[in-house]
Amino acid sequence: MTDLVAKTSIDQRLAEIVRPAIEGMGYELVRLRLMGGNTPTLQIMAEKPDGGIEVDDLAEINTAVSAVLDVEDPITENYTLEVSSPGIDRPLTRLKDFDTWDGYVAKIETSEMIDGRKRFKGVLAGTEGEEVLIEIEDQGEPVTIGLTFDLLADAKLVLTDELIRETLRQRKHAVDIDETQFDDILNDSSEED
Repeated sequence: MTDLVAKTSIDQRLAEIVRPAIEGMGYELVRLRLMGGNTPTLQIMAEKPDGGIEVDDLAEINTAVSAVLDVEDPITENYTLEVSSPGIDRPLTRLKDFDTWDGYVAKIETSEMIDGRKRFKGVLAGTEGEEVLIEIEDQGEPVTIGLTFDLLADAKLVLTDELIRETLRQRKHAVDIDETQFDDILNDSSEED
C-alpha cells in the first residue's frame, strides 16, 4: 500500500531522505511536496504522533531537515524550505488519518473513475481493511461507500464549525500550564505618588 505523503518520484526520493530525521526526533511526516516556480519550494508538513505541533517543534524540524538536505544535496537549484503543521483543514495522506478524523467532512479525489465520478464529498466513516469509508449523498439519501486507499489521488478535511471546535478543544487539553512559572499578581490598593 502506498500513501499520499509524497506523490511524485522526486517527492518520494526527498521523503526517503528527510523521513528518518523527522521520525528520529519523534515526529511524523504528513506531507512533502516540491513545488515549482521561479524559486522552487520544498513544503514539508509534520506533526506529533498524537497530533498537533508547536512553532518550536517546526523550527527544530527545519534545522534538522536543512542539515540532512545540505549533506545529501538532492535538489540542485536554489529552493525555499517551508516546514509547517498540516493545519485545521489538513490533507489526509495516511490510512490512519481517515480513522483519526472519523465523523468529519472531507473531500476525496480518486485517480480512476468510480461509479462515473472521481470526486467525493461527505462524512468520513473510518476505514475497513484497505478501504476508506465515506458517507455521501446518493439521490438524496446518505450512503456509505468504500474507496480503495491506493486509488486515492487527494484527500483533505473540509473546514467546518465542528472541525474548528474539535481542534480548539484538543489544543486546550494539550496545553498544560504550570502556574508556578509565573509571578504572583499583587493586588495593592495603595497608590504611589
